[in-house]
Amino acid sequence: MVKIILKGASAEITEKKSRFIASVQSVRSQEEADDFILRTKKQYWDARHNCSAMVLGERGEFSRSSDDGEPSGTAGRPMLSVLTGEGLTDVCAVVTRYFGGVLLGTGGLVRAYSSAVQAALAACSIGVRTDGFRLRIRTDYNGDGKIRYLLAQRQLPVTDTVYTDAVEVETLVPDEVLPILKTEIMDRTNARCSFVKEETVRYAITRDGPVLL
Repeated sequence: MVKIILKGASAEITEKKSRFIASVQSVRSQEEADDFILRTKKQYWDARHNCSAMVLGERGEFSRSSDDGEPSGTAGRPMLSVLTGEGLTDVCAVVTRYFGGVLLGTGGLVRAYSSAVQAALAACSIGVRTDGFRLRIRTDYNGDGKIRYLLAQRQLPVTDTVYTDAVEVETLVPDEVLPILKTEIMDRTNARCSFVKEETVRYAITRDGPVLL
């Protein structure tokens, strides 16, 4: 299961008078990530540190982090651990620190940078990236309820419905679910249905429903 950022966000925490401002954004390439880091550094040009972490690739196979002057392993790596721990890819996080005059120590820095990223992620819109099909099913009015029941059982959305002399129901189906779902629909409707449209799509599953990518 791979998660992606649909809408980025920022959050700020304070630890012993030091301000930690975390900014998280969706990125599609290392160039986009580097550009986001540069823009954040320009925005907070007077800050002592702008530490960063990124995860890229279909399965998050590429990652990179920077401590930007903080003691080695106290900033970028903990930030990266938060991103990978959430199962995210195509994401970049930057945490800006304004030093408050009190040293935090290694453990304190690790906790602060991790907590800042967690706070920003809590404010983001996040979805589970899914490869699947947009499936349109044509049936009679008796089959309509049966198909909807099957979709609800599998927690699949009804994205469109057209009522004419028959009923057409559209849904989004993950790759691995499609074959068995089609068999179930044929069985439940006694084959009084047809699959009139089937196309591959990539979408994200969110709390508020699917979002096409």
